[in-house]
Amino acid sequence: MRPLALSIKQGLDLQGGTHVVLEASDTAETQVNDDAMQRVVSILERRINELGLTEPIVQRQGERRVIVELPGVKDPEKAIEMLGRTALMEFQDESGAVVLTGKDLKDARAQADQGGQKLVALEFTSEGAKKFADLTARSVGKHIGILLDKQMLTNPVVNEPIPNGKAVITGNRSMEEAERLAILLRSGALPVKLDVLETRTVGPTLGEDSKAKSMQAFTLGIAAIVVFMLLFYRVPGFIANIALILFVLLLLFSLKMLNATLTLPGIAGIILSMGMAVDANVLIFERFKEEYRNGKTLRAAMDAGFSRAFATIFDSNITTLIAAAVLFFLGTGTVKGFAVTLALGIVLSMFTAITVTRFMLKMLIQANVFKHSKLFGA
Repeated sequence: MRPLALSIKQGLDLQGGTHVVLEASDTAETQVNDDAMQRVVSILERRINELGLTEPIVQRQGERRVIVELPGVKDPEKAIEMLGRTALMEFQDESGAVVLTGKDLKDARAQADQGGQKLVALEFTSEGAKKFADLTARSVGKHIGILLDKQMLTNPVVNEPIPNGKAVITGNRSMEEAERLAILLRSGALPVKLDVLETRTVGPTLGEDSKAKSMQAFTLGIAAIVVFMLLFYRVPGFIANIALILFVLLLLFSLKMLNATLTLPGIAGIILSMGMAVDANVLIFERFKEEYRNGKTLRAAMDAGFSRAFATIFDSNITTLIAAAVLFFLGTGTVKGFAVTLALGIVLSMFTAITVTRFMLKMLIQANVFKHSKLFGA
């Protein structure tokens, strides 16, 4: 169980990382509105995904703010610089007129030439290629300025016309620097300016401490449930404990298959769903004992207990699922993670509490191994 739990991707609060709050401000070209903010979120997600970070979270907060969580980031300053840059590329002729922009760019890739020089190879769109061919044709022997965010990157001299719509940006000191520039250019320019309002780093020590306490709470929760079920329900309680362990394994396996990210609220959702799984067993076993005391056989009492408790279990779980759905659709970030684990746990708990427990109890009663009523808590 432990290796399976550790194989699930972990969120910022468990493995540490960087939490950044960005705020958009108006520019001369674009005002901050809903469309601009949607594009900002989309571009930030593309940039972060190209960086290869594990399970980042990018979400809007209010009208102008964006929250970015970067689990496992070792160099937050570089990541923040990458997020906040507008990445507006311009090609200017010698008179300073802008002929091409990043909108004319089709692709940008970091490369190294035969001499080992690090560069960014650019490929323009069909329309951009025509503009670039015209620019280079009338600029032979002249400089073309390549600017990024209004800052000069390079100012090469055109030796001959370039009709194929391809160019390179030189002057990068390392392949990492060239790759960051290529990512910025590929992902496109931010439509508005972003300012960093808050940067909070969650260290790996704090993350490990949170993880250790979460595992401790998880272990204590299971232990308490196991002891309670054995003391109050004996043999059925033992069967319920086996079903509970199966439930936890199924839940962790499902989270792994869904490629979910485990956070502290997610662990809280798992522990809560464990309690609800046992709650279903308590309802069933109380009905079972009541029917047995009324004179029914073990088999008949078991069937009646499951049948009479089903409606109550179903209703309570449906109302909880509705609450989880509301949290998922109206909540953000870790609240959604809590809602997902809770909803998944409810579905799986109904399966283990009603189907698995019933099957094992049926087999046990048919085997006629345990006959004394005290062994069934009655």
